[in-house]
Amino acid sequence: MKKSLWLFSLMLVLALFLAACGGGDDASAPADDNNTEETDSNDTEATTEGPKEGGTVTYGFTQPFKGVLSYAYYEGADDSEILQFMQEGLTATDVNLQTVPNLADWELSEDKLTLTFKLKQGVKWHDGEELTAEDMEYAWYLIADPTYEGARFANVAMIEGAAEYQAGEADTIAGITVVDDYTIEVKVTEPSVNLVDNIWTVPEPKHYYGDLSSKEVPDSDQVRVNPIGLGPFKVKNIVPGEMVELERYDDYWNGKPLLDGVVYKVIDGALASGLLESGEIDIITAPSDQWEIIKDLPNLENEVVDALSYSYIAFDMGYYDTENNVVVSDNPKFQNKTLRHAMAYAINRQEFVDSFRNGLGKPLNVPFPSVSWAKIPDDQINTYDYDPEKAKELLDEAGYVDVDGDGFREDPEGNKFTINFDAMSGAETSEIRAQYVLQAWQGVGLDAQLNGGALKDFNLFYDTIEADDPSVETFHGAWGLATDPDPSGIWLSTDKWNMWRWYNEESDELIKAGVQFPEDPNKDVLEHRKEIYYEWQKLVNEELPVIFFEQREDAWAINKRLKGVTVTPFGVLDFEKWYVTE
Repeated sequence: MKKSLWLFSLMLVLALFLAACGGGDDASAPADDNNTEETDSNDTEATTEGPKEGGTVTYGFTQPFKGVLSYAYYEGADDSEILQFMQEGLTATDVNLQTVPNLADWELSEDKLTLTFKLKQGVKWHDGEELTAEDMEYAWYLIADPTYEGARFANVAMIEGAAEYQAGEADTIAGITVVDDYTIEVKVTEPSVNLVDNIWTVPEPKHYYGDLSSKEVPDSDQVRVNPIGLGPFKVKNIVPGEMVELERYDDYWNGKPLLDGVVYKVIDGALASGLLESGEIDIITAPSDQWEIIKDLPNLENEVVDALSYSYIAFDMGYYDTENNVVVSDNPKFQNKTLRHAMAYAINRQEFVDSFRNGLGKPLNVPFPSVSWAKIPDDQINTYDYDPEKAKELLDEAGYVDVDGDGFREDPEGNKFTINFDAMSGAETSEIRAQYVLQAWQGVGLDAQLNGGALKDFNLFYDTIEADDPSVETFHGAWGLATDPDPSGIWLSTDKWNMWRWYNEESDELIKAGVQFPEDPNKDVLEHRKEIYYEWQKLVNEELPVIFFEQREDAWAINKRLKGVTVTPFGVLDFEKWYVTE
């Protein structure tokens, strides 16, 4: 099974407990484990003749893609859902959300400081060159390079010497040793319970990138025009922002794929049901606002799964200091915790899910969805149930009162108080959903307005937020998570994807403690981590730098002609086994 490297990194680490981002609904930027079942949306034995070779399928997505087709540099699901067909890592995630060998096996030394990968022989890049250990070394160097502008340094920061190399204080990364063409050792600075989950394991083609600097790679033709990978399909043609044609790679290491190709096509989300009904799209994560129609289409076989994702409304607390690589929480507007609590109580999140997502989800109050073994029970936290009267009381208590009688509250100093809200376009109900949130805040006396008077498309939305545009004050985004619940990559004060720019020393300490082995060697590691993550969730739930909006269910709409698709909480798998019956 291949790993959905989604915001995989979003992070491999959530590592990026990443990252990322999903399209169509109020998606964002790129997890956890046990409440999921092994599920196949289409049985590979569906026909008496068995799987057939040939044919193509169309995979739909509802947002334009940037076209950064490298896992080391991509930022959102728009690109990662293309990458999943063409690129793979040394490790993968199976349907039980466990990390398993893929392109390599591994061994961890007794002191847990040296990780050795042994690569499979004969694995070939799409240009025919063989994968070697130098390609994995090269990927680590690209990400640790001082000119690297991506968000995955958290996935190599644990390597001995990586920080010194990034800072320009060393010419090499001391902890990396290429033993031979198929063996590479990496030493880390301290033991970590989830090292294999968090360390970057996606190679990059050293021979193909040539003399490009790390800064140049994401805008190069090698990434934007003619990218190559190690996966079952290779890129044939790219129409920027609209379509990517992928064709079967006959020399794929895990056996020749059954399909001739896959077309990744950007569609208008409002037209999804019609395109599915006509057969123009074979597979898509169904836009939730059309689920009532899509679920009854007779030509589809659908599957709904708890997702490793959640949406949120963030308070912009400050900015990211790129010189010191740390967030600075210097925006005074939302420093009052009582204000943040009141804004949470003002929104009827269950009604939102029922009305705009056709019930595909439920309110969430921490950054771990229920599918995670690390999620704290709701009876140990504040669930911020809809209570507009309580919201008004809290605002009064905090000094936000209507001084001039215009129906909107001034701040505690008596100054006009307005709130900018950013949300993205892409779904049929995008505008009305944004207005729902605004009206909820207006209903308790807060003058909240859509920033700039309009929704933003997917790429502009995230570009604006990541650039720390001063007009951004609150925004509705979402995260797709990796399988391990380690929040680093998104929640540490040093994380670039800490997009709410929240600095909290106790949070940093708990996050770092969550990946350390217990002092008592007899203590169960999982219980040790669970105790720490419970404390961390209590802290985040109380401080509320974001309003955790909903944990999602993904509804996969799949044409009955398409078979062999494995559906999991983090996406679909087994692309080389997909086939069509007509």
